[in-house]
Amino acid sequence: MPADIQAVVAYTDGACSGNPGPGAWGAVLIFRGSERELCGYEPATTNNRMELMGAIAALEALKRHCTVDLHTDSQYVCKGIKEWLPNWIRRGWKTAAGQPVLNQDLWQRLSTQAARHQVRWHWVRGHSGVPLNERVDRIARNCLESERARLKPCSKVVSDS
Repeated sequence: MPADIQAVVAYTDGACSGNPGPGAWGAVLIFRGSERELCGYEPATTNNRMELMGAIAALEALKRHCTVDLHTDSQYVCKGIKEWLPNWIRRGWKTAAGQPVLNQDLWQRLSTQAARHQVRWHWVRGHSGVPLNERVDRIARNCLESERARLKPCSKVVSDS
C-alpha cells in the first residue's frame, strides 16, 4: 500500500425500536491505534436504514482517501453493496422484479462514499461475541435510548404535601 493511503478499520451497526420506529446507528473507526466513536439518531426510520447510515457515516467521516476494512453484521448492507448495487444501477434503480429499490437515497450515498475509498466489506455474525461488533451495537442502542429518554415528556408526579 502506498505510504499516502491510510488504513482504517471500521465497525458499524444499526438499531431500531420497532421497525419502523425510532432508530440509531453506531460506528467505531480505528486508525493508527486511535479510535473514534460515532452515532446518530432518527425519530422514525427502519433497521435497514440505520444499518446503511452506520456505514455511510463511517465513510463520510474520513476526510481523505483511505483503505477501509468495514465490518457490519447486516447482510442487507454487505450483499447490497457487493452484489445487488451494480444490477440496481444497470436497471435504473429497479429490483429484479421491476420494483423501485428501497432506500435508494441511502444506497446512492453509500455508493458515492465507497467510491472515495478502497473498501473491503466484511460481514460478521451479529451478537456472536466479536468485541467491536458488540461495541457498535451498544453505541447504537445507547444512542437510541438516550435520545428517546431526552425526547420523552416528563411524567413526574408532584405532591402537595
